[in-house]
This record gives sequence, structure tokens and C-alpha cells, in this order.
Amino acid sequence: MGNGLSDRHRLFSGLPSFQALHIVILGLDCAGKTTVLYRLRFNEFVNTVPTKGFNAEKIKVPLGVGRRAASFHFWDVGGQEKLRPLWRSYTRCADGIVFVVDSVDAERVEEAKTELHKITRLAENQGVPVLVVANKQDLRNSLGLAEMEHMLALGELGASTPWHLQPACAIIGEGLQEGLEKLHAMIVKRRKALRQQKRKR
Repeated sequence: MGNGLSDRHRLFSGLPSFQALHIVILGLDCAGKTTVLYRLRFNEFVNTVPTKGFNAEKIKVPLGVGRRAASFHFWDVGGQEKLRPLWRSYTRCADGIVFVVDSVDAERVEEAKTELHKITRLAENQGVPVLVVANKQDLRNSLGLAEMEHMLALGELGASTPWHLQPACAIIGEGLQEGLEKLHAMIVKRRKALRQQKRKR
């Protein structure tokens, strides 16, 4: 894992730099979604309060050595139970979904699994790449990745939904860089596959 986003001058090849990718950040309340967003935006920890609606930020994120920067338009949507029905309206036309899970809150992983599977099974989200961020991995009693993969039933998301489980600590930014690189790679791969399908028709 890296040490956060220290270099903001490189990034995504394979997509026009002027075209911002539409990325929705979802997850249960208190999972760390807004902390992820503002760590990416400001490269520092920002004390947050529960999100009542949504936060939106357009951010240039570095990807790999020697690669130019590209824009991401992140939509961080509140995770309280009464707000979850709104998720669907934010994921329409999304290029990718970032689903943040609290690795320490074992009692709510089942609830997180239910919401993750519900949003990815919507017809309009079929095939949309999912980055599952296992947040708070720095804490001693956090669940391991293998355990989280099993508890979230990621293998049951379906062959059409590419996913990656990324250990992270949003407060210091550890793991976020690697996770976004994986998400971007999945988005590029999906776009190429869709273009090839169109050519065959």
C-alpha cells in the first residue's frame, strides 16, 4: 500500500483527460465515505459530519508513473437508511462505484452486503465496475480481507460485475491510490469491451 496521494501530476491514459469519470461513493453511514472523498480532494484528513444529502467534488487523481492526470467527478451520497433509496438516482450512467465498508464494524457487514448487492443488481448498473474499500484496516480489530470478501459475498456479484477489494485507511489515505488505479483499469477494460460489442453488431 502507498502513503496516500503525494503526486498529483500523473494519471489516466486510455481516456480523454477532459472527460470526467462519474464515480459514486456509497456505503453505510459512518463507513468513512466522506473521509475518503476529502482525503482525495485535499490530500489531508478533514473532520466530517454525517452526510444528509451528498457531497460532490471533481478531482484529478494520479495513477501511475509517467501517466497523465484525468478528472474524476465523485458523488459521495449519505449512507443513512432513509437516504439509501436515493442511491439509484446517483448511479445512473455511473462509470464506477466506490463502496466503502467499515472493517471494524463486523455487526453491520451483513447490512453492507445487502446494500451492495441491491445496488449492483439494478439493471442500469449491470457491468459497472465496483471498488470495495475495506476502510479502517489500520485498526487492530479490523476484519481481514479474506474474511470481508466472504462476508460481503463478493464472489456472488455476478460475472458481469467486475470488482476489486482494496484495504485502506482513509484518514491517512493509505490504499486509496492503489484502489483507484484498479477501478480505472476496470473502467477502461469495460469501455473497450463495449466498443467491441458495438462493432460486431
